[in-house]
Amino acid sequence: MKHIIITLLLLAMTPCLTVAQKKELSQARTYIKSRNKKYTQAEQLMTNLLKDSANRDNKDIYQVLLEAVKGQYDQANERMYLKQKQDTAAFFALAQRMFTIAFTLDTLDMRPDKKGRIKPSYRQRYASMLNNYRANIYNGGTFFVRKNKWKEAYQFMHTYLDCIRQPLFEQYNIEKTDTHLPEAAYWATYSGYRQHDAELTLRYHQRALQDTAHTSFTMQFIAEAYHWEDNNKQYIATLEKGFDNNPTFPYFFPRLMDYYTSNHQYEKALALADKALEACDTCELFLFAKSSVLLRLERWEESISYSRMAMEQNDTLPEPYFNASLAYVNMADKLDANADKEKYVEYYQRARTYMEYYRLLMPREEEKWAPVLYRIYLNLNLGKQFDEIDKILKNIRKK
Repeated sequence: MKHIIITLLLLAMTPCLTVAQKKELSQARTYIKSRNKKYTQAEQLMTNLLKDSANRDNKDIYQVLLEAVKGQYDQANERMYLKQKQDTAAFFALAQRMFTIAFTLDTLDMRPDKKGRIKPSYRQRYASMLNNYRANIYNGGTFFVRKNKWKEAYQFMHTYLDCIRQPLFEQYNIEKTDTHLPEAAYWATYSGYRQHDAELTLRYHQRALQDTAHTSFTMQFIAEAYHWEDNNKQYIATLEKGFDNNPTFPYFFPRLMDYYTSNHQYEKALALADKALEACDTCELFLFAKSSVLLRLERWEESISYSRMAMEQNDTLPEPYFNASLAYVNMADKLDANADKEKYVEYYQRARTYMEYYRLLMPREEEKWAPVLYRIYLNLNLGKQFDEIDKILKNIRKK
């Protein structure tokens, strides 16, 4: 009995809701048509109606709402044209609201009627109108990029790219005719990256790669997104592709080299260094990297050779001196100190020269150079220098 009473009450309320809804729609249309063009008030009335879930399938509400927002957009556009005071961010926000409302209206408009028929009432009118406004969605995205407002920038570029799949625009074949899509995808990818959001960074990455002016940056953002997701397989694959595409781009090489060496894949690391040097045989980073790999492979003389090449390119780069010194120490240790005394001393003297210069360049790296100098001074019987290093090592152990 109680259930029946509640049902009857709800049925009794429905006409009241319909009457109120019609009243609000009528008032909003009056605002839009009035001499003073009260678009903001009309928008507010429709927004209030949509707070009730019972109204959210009403096409008329969205149609009036769209007209109210369009009116505000046109007014803002005119103020900008006349160089009058106008908030640029607010202008672009109106453009985006139009598209959001239109997408919803079009979805409702395409629902079949009781007989299964689909007869869209609004598509032709609004598709044509909004297609002319699409450029300002892209412009809005780049505006927020310049302002470093990454969330807003992403939202605009997402709206712009989403037009591709929207039935509202299917007659315009946007995917094949709009040349700005790859660049919009790049800015969406970049905005996602700046938000440190892997999902947003990867959403449009395939299309972003079509923007050839930013390929290397796009691949960097993609790699970082996979790294955030702990997707190591895709992370390394992207680094490799990025390096193949642009060996001298600063992001890919050092990370690949670090991955190969930390996983003891020295032959891969050596091949990477060789390929990098094919692209730039004077790049100090590549020369140093090859010297480091050769050092790990115990190819000491070759390592020294590439360390010297790196020094020739930049004599203030510390690490090649360290590599050269360590290579000479290792070469000396392989000799018989008595049978090959002359060569033994020569190697340690050369090691001393390089390591002392490394110390000069990197005085705070005591834990790195002190143990090596300790061995050098010990084997060269340099008592004074040995005592100094011995004290340094004791202080390090106390820390």
